[in-house]
Amino acid sequence: MKDTPLLRNLAIAISWILHPYLLPIYLVTLLLVFTAFAHYSANIRIYIFWVVLLYTVIIPALSFGMLRSLRTRIDFRIGRYRQQVLPLLIGAICYILCAITIAKIPSAIFIRKVMIAAALCEFLCLLLSPRYKIDRHLMGMGALTAVFVVLNIIGVGEMFAALLGGILCTGLLASAHLYLGRHNPAQLLIGYSCGFILAFIALLLL
Repeated sequence: MKDTPLLRNLAIAISWILHPYLLPIYLVTLLLVFTAFAHYSANIRIYIFWVVLLYTVIIPALSFGMLRSLRTRIDFRIGRYRQQVLPLLIGAICYILCAITIAKIPSAIFIRKVMIAAALCEFLCLLLSPRYKIDRHLMGMGALTAVFVVLNIIGVGEMFAALLGGILCTGLLASAHLYLGRHNPAQLLIGYSCGFILAFIALLLL
């Protein structure tokens, strides 16, 4: 496929829109609107949304900004392992703190499990990154797909349309990363498979 500025900008936009740190916000919004969680009072739903936003977007963004201001050499896309350690640790810690805070609402155990699964994905990236340049974006999409599969299995809400949408977004994201040359097909497959399996096991067994 011919490389054009329009296609390249579109691929970059897809990669940013489907960034792993934004996926929890999309997911929690769906849960709070279209599943049994919609029966929570407005105050509880706002609280859950704010907690997820704080720990998965705001705190990581501020932390990464601070690291950059300190001129720490970090590549947020495909940098060397040492450059990835701090972002991955920050992400994992934020997900764990989010799960702990969500635990204050006992009936929101499913959302807590989602955050634990996300933390496990970050730790897995830490373990695999020295040897394999796996795609963290596809790992996030794999985990998201697993959440939709589990939701359809346990019957918390009708998430079949969301599952199809997640699969479609995965295809778009994989195509974008192949077009940009960030990863090869094997790295995409490993990332997606690891995210799906890890999240599926975490949601059913934890």
